[in-house]
Amino acid sequence: MGAPTQRAADDAALDVLAGRRVVLGVSGGIAAYKAIEVCRRLVDAGAHVSPVMTPDATRFVGAVTFSALASEPVRTSLWDSPEPIPHTRLGQSADVIVVVPATARIIGSYAAGISDGLLLATLLATRAPVVLCPAMHTEMWEHAAVQANMATLRARGVHIVEPVAGRLAGGDAGAGRLADPADIVSAVAAVLRGPNADLLGRTVLVTAGGTREPIDAVRVITNRSSGKQGYAIAEEAAARGAHVVLVTTVDRPAPAGVAEVVNVATAADMQAAVVPRASSSDVIVMAAAVADFRPKAPPDHKIKKGEGVPDIVLEPTDDFLVDIGKAKRPGQVIVGFAAETDDVIANAQTKLRSKHLDLIVANDVGAPGVGFEHDTNQVTLIDGVGAPQRLELMSKRAVARVIIDAVAGRLSPTQGANP
Repeated sequence: MGAPTQRAADDAALDVLAGRRVVLGVSGGIAAYKAIEVCRRLVDAGAHVSPVMTPDATRFVGAVTFSALASEPVRTSLWDSPEPIPHTRLGQSADVIVVVPATARIIGSYAAGISDGLLLATLLATRAPVVLCPAMHTEMWEHAAVQANMATLRARGVHIVEPVAGRLAGGDAGAGRLADPADIVSAVAAVLRGPNADLLGRTVLVTAGGTREPIDAVRVITNRSSGKQGYAIAEEAAARGAHVVLVTTVDRPAPAGVAEVVNVATAADMQAAVVPRASSSDVIVMAAAVADFRPKAPPDHKIKKGEGVPDIVLEPTDDFLVDIGKAKRPGQVIVGFAAETDDVIANAQTKLRSKHLDLIVANDVGAPGVGFEHDTNQVTLIDGVGAPQRLELMSKRAVARVIIDAVAGRLSPTQGANP
């Protein structure tokens, strides 16, 4: 039952692509082969896909592949079309242009306004939103010139699907790997969907990941939280117009549209980042798995095995969410999470009351496909007023959408704290 429900939720998120005209630009990088999957997903979602390849891209993947999968034959040149000005038609008719992959050359030329070939001419001849998906080796991605060009394009309103860390061509690893095709298609859908006005002018503070409490200079006590649900909530809130502050223990690219990312490690670090920002936030979503206990006196050196089995004395961390709940100002919405293995609903209801929350999201992390490290989740929303709302198994982004819907419904219609 879970898989079809998840598929239905994901399909609903991509409904905005149906009937939309998407120019898919493919430039000359090894990640060009992944653009095939992006093309297929866009077409499956109902988009009309017009593929444009640079000549260098054809060295990595055949043009006939895109012609077979897309909605019309691929174009590779300003001069191979019966139309006298193909870039103008493509640029003017597009609802969105997405470039997969975007190489350093394409990024630099686009930033400089250089019309070198059909793809760049199309990018310069459009007023449609543009989504760039960079992919290159780490050294290239981190080069000052590339980063300066990226900053220029961001300032002009170009949407960027950040590359991720992982295995690269040649066998090495690092930042610069093309984002997952599914994430790219979701980003294109989010751009077309546009910001929803229900969170416009609001400040939303989201925490994500699991804290790490030191045992000694090299070892930590932690948990299995991946941060995926928190990141999905941050991305959904940003897509709906919120000014989003993400406090995270996870080393991964910020979700699209997030205004500020604060990296932390321990529960004390998270408290120091969250508490000063709490009063100015309209919404606080504590999706992070914050440690309940920490070693009382961790040494500043590595404990050697030869020293014998250490006695690790634990002490409780400060449950600062209780203090935030007590200090909640009128109109503010605070959401907590309850990751449980037994008596899920009862334990969540107790936390809802003791922490003075407006809403708590409960999930049985021992259930299949649910909670930590998974891409799916099955949760129950509890507000202490109505009956608990149990969701079916669905993607974490779909869960995020339901949570933000519930949050938006509890906000007053007045302007937020951060206009």
